Amino acid sequence: MKALIFPGQGSQKTGMGLAICESFSWASEMMHKADEILGRNLSSICFNGPDEELKKTTNTQPAIFVVSAILTEWLKKNGFTFSAVAGHSLGEYNALYAASVASFEDLLKLVDLRAKAMEKACPAGTGAMSAVMMLGRDVLEQVCFEASEIGVCQIANYNCPGQLVISGETNAVKKAGELALSKGARKVVPLDVSGPFHSPLMIKAKESLATALESVNFKNASIPVYTNVDGKPTTDSLSLKTKLLNQITGSVLYEDSVNNMLTNGITEFIEIGPSKVLAGLNKKISVNANTLFANDPQSLEMLLKSEIV
Repeated sequence: MKALIFPGQGSQKTGMGLAICESFSWASEMMHKADEILGRNLSSICFNGPDEELKKTTNTQPAIFVVSAILTEWLKKNGFTFSAVAGHSLGEYNALYAASVASFEDLLKLVDLRAKAMEKACPAGTGAMSAVMMLGRDVLEQVCFEASEIGVCQIANYNCPGQLVISGETNAVKKAGELALSKGARKVVPLDVSGPFHSPLMIKAKESLATALESVNFKNASIPVYTNVDGKPTTDSLSLKTKLLNQITGSVLYEDSVNNMLTNGITEFIEIGPSKVLAGLNKKISVNANTLFANDPQSLEMLLKSEIV
């Protein structure tokens, strides 16, 4: 059985989506529909950059969502079959699209609101994120607990064994980094991000999204969606909406999602998005997490041929 997996912020690159939009008129129409929905020329930023413009959270998140949705639409149009989906943070919106939970328009509007709300949820400089290398999750959880004495700090991303990300108030994240090194972490790397994502400091963004979600119609998922907040397969529309909301301030349990998919019979993962981010994590999670990658017409065609064979 196959699962589609979708990367989040950080997977963007200038030129993404251009090849498929030049190859298919329907893809170009989807991209221009996104421009109309957003009221700005996102397609130009995707295709031409500049990089600094594409890296802005308010552009990055909708750009990745739109390009990944177009790639997913190609697979659907060509009858490619898959049995489960999951996404890393932002990528969960693409997982919901792939599982026919909500429309392209509604999900894009939510992503746009999410990006803007996350950007302004916390005053600049008051929050931070750091990647912690080669420290066990139990040890890092205890480190975050100790650092929380001086401010908010929690594990934001459980990416794979040896790669965890912490998030929270600047001083607390710095303290946690120092404690992590003292407990044996190989390296602590401060991340260049616009806010302390996936921490309680995103509460204002969560409140904004909650209001918007009330008016969006979610259907039960056509296939299981392995959600960020618990890594478990979910199809119920109300549960998916609740989990999507809790994701804003909660941890991303990506490693757990992959392990649960493997346990439930997934034998092949296909990363759909601008670049290979999750494929690298999957290698570290399990030798059984065989992962393919598709981001343009050529790689999509190869996927289709592999299914026929």
